[in-house]
Amino acid sequence: MDFNMVIPVLIAFGISVVMGPIIIPILRRLKMGQTEREEGVKSHLKKAGTPTMGGVIILLAIVVTSLIYVREYPKVIPVLFVTLGFGLIGFLDDYLKVVLKRSDGLMPAQKFGLQFLLTAVFAFYMVKVAKIPLTLLIPFSGGKYWDIGWVAIPVLFIAVIGTVNGVNFTDGLDGLASSVTVLVATFFTVVAIGTKSGIEPITCAVVGALLGFLLFNVYPASVFMGDTGSLALGGFVASAAYVLQMPLFILIVGLIYLVEVLSVIIQVTYFKKTGGKRIFKMAPIHHHFELCGWSETKVVAVFAIITAILCLIALLAL
Repeated sequence: MDFNMVIPVLIAFGISVVMGPIIIPILRRLKMGQTEREEGVKSHLKKAGTPTMGGVIILLAIVVTSLIYVREYPKVIPVLFVTLGFGLIGFLDDYLKVVLKRSDGLMPAQKFGLQFLLTAVFAFYMVKVAKIPLTLLIPFSGGKYWDIGWVAIPVLFIAVIGTVNGVNFTDGLDGLASSVTVLVATFFTVVAIGTKSGIEPITCAVVGALLGFLLFNVYPASVFMGDTGSLALGGFVASAAYVLQMPLFILIVGLIYLVEVLSVIIQVTYFKKTGGKRIFKMAPIHHHFELCGWSETKVVAVFAIITAILCLIALLAL
């Protein structure tokens, strides 16, 4: 086991812990407060005004730590590019919403266009520059790879953009996206170190950055990550999975993200088809459980426990 990889975890954790008390008051001064929907979960109304865009803390910790290791570990570059790229799209969205008071932030077409463009650059890099094959490691196959030919490119777009938006939907409760993703990042770290893949420093940096951020983000949160954090983390999960040639494993370790996205799609589709009826009390599904009487901390704990079990299953599936 490479114990040197404890160091990037500690560096990123240290940066996160130090930057929190510096950045959170700045966000407060800039009035980067979260607005809560009136028709949402009533207990969330007291969160209005909590500073958002705390994802800046996570991004700083990841970027600085990765740059320390980038010469020795050039394979972190595509993962860092996608993480930072999606983080910047999220930052732009948050900035428009919170600072310029444009309630919707980026228009859906703008947001999707930027995400599509970034994914295209990543796909080009993977195929033409890094020459990493887009074959997929099949879970529980004893190490067999699935070559899906040209279909691999559209699948990559769906996987990356789907994962990014899945993490975005998961970020709706104090510490939820952070708790789930720190476990997913730990899984990728174990795999990256075990396979000597060369992306260990950035997977470790994400673990450290999130552990530090959780100190400020657990209930009751003093800061939210905003789209800056959630889109960046989605970009990290998708790109790390692709560099490790294991995007199919996102369906296992990232099942919570998938369920969150599906709950929204099902709710919206059913609502339109039935002229206003709902399947869930509220979507994404974490709000449904809250409205069923679960406390916020219980939802976060249960989702994190499920993810931890799924990560163990994914290790068995290798």
